[in-house]
Amino acid sequence: MRQEAAGRGAGEHGSRGAEPRITFHVSRFKSQIERPSTLIPSVPPDPVIDLHSDHYFMGEALRQAQRALAAAEVPVGAVVVQEGRIIARAYNQVELLKDATAHAEMLALTQAQAAAGDWRLTGCTLYVTKEPCPMCAGAVVHTRLQRVVFGAADPKAGAAGSALNLLQFPTLNHRCEITGGVREAECRALLLQFFAGQRQKAGHC
Repeated sequence: MRQEAAGRGAGEHGSRGAEPRITFHVSRFKSQIERPSTLIPSVPPDPVIDLHSDHYFMGEALRQAQRALAAAEVPVGAVVVQEGRIIARAYNQVELLKDATAHAEMLALTQAQAAAGDWRLTGCTLYVTKEPCPMCAGAVVHTRLQRVVFGAADPKAGAAGSALNLLQFPTLNHRCEITGGVREAECRALLLQFFAGQRQKAGHC
């Protein structure tokens, strides 16, 4: 018995002896904070932000749309993502540049091609706050984008499935994956705010 006790004592002072002592103190502390008399309220963990989610990247496109709104442009914003990284950001600049083709998607695609060093954007995803028009949808097909994610649908002129679907047109040489309705309420609210302001201005003329 003495020999066994001595063995245990030697183990406690060895390299592995600290482990049971730490466990013991932690368990004692845990038992104290779990008593019913504890007054510290439990705090829910912070939500995890997925930096590679459609929700996150559409938020970045919304930031661009807000810049367009501040510049008195139709509030549409776009970003292009490659391998989880934003390589292009743009917003509508038709009035600023006096260019009817200066839609957010067109400007973002041009930036993305420069960043990628290639006119082909294979494997990239376009996030845009409003469904692309036929012009932008055509450019998307030509650049070989893998996927298009949009916020607010455009029943009158949307070319990603609402009025027509150029992104998946059967006779074209490329077709894109489409995801619609991401953060739609926020995207639509910006558009409604802009056009309400335009009508108000027109009423005062």
